[in-house]
Amino acid sequence: MEAAELVLVLRYRKAVTYGLHVLLGALETHQTSTRYEVRFGDTPETTAAHIRDAATTATRVLVLWSFYSPDAHALAQELAEIRALADAPNVTHIAGGVHATAEPVQTLDAGWDIAAVGEGETTLLHLVDAVGDPAGITGLVYRDDTGAVVRTGRPQRRPLDDFRGFSLRWDRFNALEVTRGCVFSCRFCQTPFMFSAKFRHRSVANVRWHVDRMRARGLRDVRFITPTALSYGSQAEEPNLDAVEELLASCKEGIGPNGRVFFGSFPSEIRPEHVSRAALRLVKKYCANNNIIVGAQSGSDRVLDAAKRGHGVEEVKRAARLGIEEGFRINVDMIFGMPGESEQDVADSLRLAGELAEVGARIHAHTFMPLPGTPWRDAPPGDVDPETIRQVDRLSQRGALYGHWQKQREHAARLAAAAEAYPRPGRSRTILPQLPRGEAP
Repeated sequence: MEAAELVLVLRYRKAVTYGLHVLLGALETHQTSTRYEVRFGDTPETTAAHIRDAATTATRVLVLWSFYSPDAHALAQELAEIRALADAPNVTHIAGGVHATAEPVQTLDAGWDIAAVGEGETTLLHLVDAVGDPAGITGLVYRDDTGAVVRTGRPQRRPLDDFRGFSLRWDRFNALEVTRGCVFSCRFCQTPFMFSAKFRHRSVANVRWHVDRMRARGLRDVRFITPTALSYGSQAEEPNLDAVEELLASCKEGIGPNGRVFFGSFPSEIRPEHVSRAALRLVKKYCANNNIIVGAQSGSDRVLDAAKRGHGVEEVKRAARLGIEEGFRINVDMIFGMPGESEQDVADSLRLAGELAEVGARIHAHTFMPLPGTPWRDAPPGDVDPETIRQVDRLSQRGALYGHWQKQREHAARLAAAAEAYPRPGRSRTILPQLPRGEAP
């Protein structure tokens, strides 16, 4: 058997596997003349071992990384560790995902050789065809021999049905992405700026194909990745419940009597204005989850308007009430430290959190992070004052609040420092003016 010309080493972290599984799903159906292998690096040490072994025989070794912005700092340190353990002239480290897309030059400066921008399926297939040579391939940012930054443009956006949502060949499964992109364009969210401010849906027939393969492999739980679950099948802000029912009914039938379908729970959520009795009863009819995640984000209408959320506080209260009346446990996402918050805005959010907890909802707390690629990229990091921390802690001690909001404060500070180090003059922040403490809006 001839040695591989190209070896793909995946830095495979259990916390972030979906993006890599999608790439493998695209690769397994791709016809190419390149002889290639895929290897999984579960730790920095095993990743380095794969690189050392492959570099001695392959023409090129591509090490694939995928990560979110809060992880960029820690993984840059890991990259340096791996390079110290194993490196060679024919080894290329490529970073993909939302952070590399939004901050490609920052990614290169952090140590990666190439930043893959936009959707990675076609980019990877072209790289495989070219035995890892990036020249002339769209979707990449790198430096040439003179150190100048080369940008090849974003790759073409393709229908979701064009590629598999997980990998049968390498036996790597995950929640199935049914919608990519988002029309709502919330100013703190990376999704619409990574994938465009429109919806692209995987067809029901294509989803069913995946569910049938899952059942054949002995898998029994169907979950979905989508920025807003009840937007499935819609191209507008309003839900299309007929499309949602068609999806859920097909999945329930496909996974069989011993399988389960989960919808509107992790790793997706439902917008509060989309919650209705009809929608909740669809979930109850076809799905196994007794909990639903509702995206509220703030208890201040002023802040919600600035964030372009497209709903108000009353819709959040109504969604929680309806969900609980229909027998669901409601988990409500809330972000503390939003840009431009006044004391009154914070008080409004804490009051909403307390009211929701009293009726039986749980609060999933977050700290605002100025994420790259968003209109609020240049905002200051989330500032959670000591009194707010005390009140949030009290809710947590009651079991009414959970989340990694404290850790996110550290991430927020690092992201804000990185944005300051890589300024983008002239970008509108669209942030509320900061009111002096004690002054009401």
